[in-house]
Amino acid sequence: MLAKTKAVVLRTIKYGDSRMIVDLLTEQVGRLGCIVTVPKTARGRNKKQLYQPMTLLDIEFDQRPQADLQHIRDVRIAVPYLSIPFDTYKLPTALFLSEFLYYATRGEQQNSALYAFVETSMQWLDAAQKPVPNFHLVFIIHLAQFIGFFPNLDDYHEGDLFDLRSASFVNVQPLHADYVQAQEASYLLQLMRMNYATMHLFRFSREQRNHILQLLLDYYRLHVPAFPELHSTAVVQELFV
Repeated sequence: MLAKTKAVVLRTIKYGDSRMIVDLLTEQVGRLGCIVTVPKTARGRNKKQLYQPMTLLDIEFDQRPQADLQHIRDVRIAVPYLSIPFDTYKLPTALFLSEFLYYATRGEQQNSALYAFVETSMQWLDAAQKPVPNFHLVFIIHLAQFIGFFPNLDDYHEGDLFDLRSASFVNVQPLHADYVQAQEASYLLQLMRMNYATMHLFRFSREQRNHILQLLLDYYRLHVPAFPELHSTAVVQELFV
């Protein structure tokens, strides 16, 4: 059965001489693994350039529920990026987010709100006129709303700690080591209250930003099974002063 959906590219792996495996996050079916034959001539539809990380696509594929990998029959770019592929800050950010999303959404079923958040976020990044050093932090913390462990901000009181395991602000030190002190908890609260339009109002040093990033990745590691150390973390940590 042929099916159509919007999709964002998360990862590609070469498979033999002329094929590759493409991992996608889609609007209609959630995560989707596809096998793609890469043409040897410029006339083919499945050009390798279409499958760069975080590219927004419209695809048509053979939906076979019992198959591990689906076959893409038609593909085109849904929203072309005007700046991300050429920007020395935006491109590494997009590559980091593709690796992050590959693991953070593994096993996700159909979730149109999650897909809309990712798509809208990438369009916002592409259109941004100035450097956006907090973008990846705001993206990561707000994604938690769509996969089930965003904390209740109404529970916060000044001086609270943040329990990474229970995803909650607490006024008593937990009986485990997975929590952050009051100052760091206040940073996380600021992030949770930010959006892309207001994040420029919050100033973090590189050291603070990188420390917050590590806290957020630890947070995901506690809530997403088999969430690993990301290879691209070191690159994004060097982007902004």
